[in-house]
Amino acid sequence: MTATIPGGRQQVPDLVRRVVGEFVSELQEGYLDSTSKAAGRLAVGRLAQLRRGAGKLPQDVPELWGLTGVELILQDPSLSEAQAVKAEAAVFLAVTLFALHQQSRPNQGMHDPDVDLGEAVRRLMPTGEIDEPIRRRFVRVGTAGSLEVLAYRLREIVSLLRRDSIPLDYARLAQCLYHAHTPEGLARVRQQWGRSFHSYRPASGKAAGTESGQAERTPQPKTDKDVT
Repeated sequence: MTATIPGGRQQVPDLVRRVVGEFVSELQEGYLDSTSKAAGRLAVGRLAQLRRGAGKLPQDVPELWGLTGVELILQDPSLSEAQAVKAEAAVFLAVTLFALHQQSRPNQGMHDPDVDLGEAVRRLMPTGEIDEPIRRRFVRVGTAGSLEVLAYRLREIVSLLRRDSIPLDYARLAQCLYHAHTPEGLARVRQQWGRSFHSYRPASGKAAGTESGQAERTPQPKTDKDVT
């Protein structure tokens, strides 16, 4: 990938957000590009590799070292050891979850800079209703007691979003995951996710049930873009 190393003296969470945004956008563009077979094959192969790490931590999947864009941040000599550890995990988790999310979606990008996690989860539910099983899964994400548990529970949510073709802002998710390494940061992240869940309103003019993706649940056939 050719995402650029951010310049200047940005805060580390902002660097994480920018790098992941560039990295997944380039992957997504290559995956969706039907005019360039070479770029498409590269993106397809990379996404297939990255999916193996979805819901795991970087130290658990050494075969993905150098493939997730983490190096674009860790090359910054100003990072402290603590910052590097948090950035590595945040980038790895966001990028591999995106790879899972994009699978079998050759006509729609699953990275959308305008969709926070809380909003995405709310869009899984019928308009004006609360789906209790999905709500409980969302609550479990917010109450995860460790990064390992959070990673696993986010994978469950992403699998549901993929099922209904509901996109997510993976750059913002990476930034949240960076903050989630501390109790205070995780509390702020939970507040943000809860606020976006409660404040979401479907676009006007959409019929009940269509906003959650229910009108698009027709199974999509596998293509060469889904070969692992």
